[in-house]
Amino acid sequence: MQYAQDMLQHLDEGNLTEAKKTFNMTLKKGTDEEKFFLGEELFQLGFMEESKELFESLLSQYPEEGELKVMIAECLVEMDKEEEALHYLEKIETDDPNYPRALLLAADLYQMQGLFEVSEQKLLRAKAILPEENVINFALGELYSEQGRFSEAADMYLSLLKENVETLAGANIHQRMAEVLSGGGAFEQAMEHYEKSMDSQVEPNTLFGFAFTAYQAGFYKKSIDKFTELKELDPDYHSLYLYLAKAYEHEEELEESLNAVFEGIKHDEFNKDLFFYGGKISLKLGDEEKAEEMLRGALVLDPDFLEAALTLNKLLLKQERYEDVLEIIEMMEKDGEADPQFIWDAATSNAKLERYSDALKYYRSAYNDFKTNSDFLEEFGYFLIEEGQSGEAAQIFKSLLSHDPANEEYISLLERLEEL
Repeated sequence: MQYAQDMLQHLDEGNLTEAKKTFNMTLKKGTDEEKFFLGEELFQLGFMEESKELFESLLSQYPEEGELKVMIAECLVEMDKEEEALHYLEKIETDDPNYPRALLLAADLYQMQGLFEVSEQKLLRAKAILPEENVINFALGELYSEQGRFSEAADMYLSLLKENVETLAGANIHQRMAEVLSGGGAFEQAMEHYEKSMDSQVEPNTLFGFAFTAYQAGFYKKSIDKFTELKELDPDYHSLYLYLAKAYEHEEELEESLNAVFEGIKHDEFNKDLFFYGGKISLKLGDEEKAEEMLRGALVLDPDFLEAALTLNKLLLKQERYEDVLEIIEMMEKDGEADPQFIWDAATSNAKLERYSDALKYYRSAYNDFKTNSDFLEEFGYFLIEEGQSGEAAQIFKSLLSHDPANEEYISLLERLEEL
């Protein structure tokens, strides 16, 4: 073992020149045991090329040794040479003790390539050989989870928990179980596993998953507690603030909701969704000035933010700021956004600004999208009456009356229109 020990010593001292020399001596004069030992050590240290070279030298002497083929394949995976790795794995015979290990590695490679069916076939073949092997059940759970097959994934993780396996390959099985249960809509069950996953360690991603699952389940107070705990643990976890604000809104704590938005913006000043949500909460609080500021902030960050523009226009229409409405519409149309609501808004604004020909053009353009909308039809109908378009107005009110035959206002209007 002297050559191998010398090389490791040189590496520890940072003497790469001497390390290279002793590596070559190991290749030429080292025992098989020494080569294998050094290959494993170098693999752990990240020297994949050298590790592979040692294992290949051994494989030339023991061409049927499956363990060496697996070790070479693992080196190649770390070197991003997946196809070469698969080539070695395919050479391992089915009766080789390392065959299940080869199947697991191959399954992982196929999964990374998105070939899920092939990956599953490899894992099921391994499971048929070693039906009680926890690593195989875990790998199947991971595969099914990635595919969104949450029930099957949960079965695999449950089999591990029944064996009292709570951590495997660096993963917390309760956390994995919680994630697939949540993904499958079993939120309350998921919360139980999130609780258990944090018995040993509280980790930000797990805490976010717990809080978000509580939110989805409608347990808003629990959600607030967990998002707040996450905020204290990691204030820069940007995703928490929007959902914390939403949870406060569900609890009718609007001031707290808005404070969560402001706090989130301090940590993520380019988050358009926080600005938009802050605008909506400000509207609920009756602070129209703050609402406009927040909604315009969202549009500065994303000029194509359709929902923010529509919400801002609704506010501007309420405030009778029709020129500002048209300005927003022009901006959105310039960026290629042509939501039908903008056409209706343009019709309303032009009518209020006494630009009647433009208003009529927009009303007629909006008609196909809103011909079943009673509010639009009523507005359009009254506009037509003002413009002296009694025949067209009559058709509009007949359409309204067909859906509301007892409406005395419409009946009276139609009687007057028919007299004209």
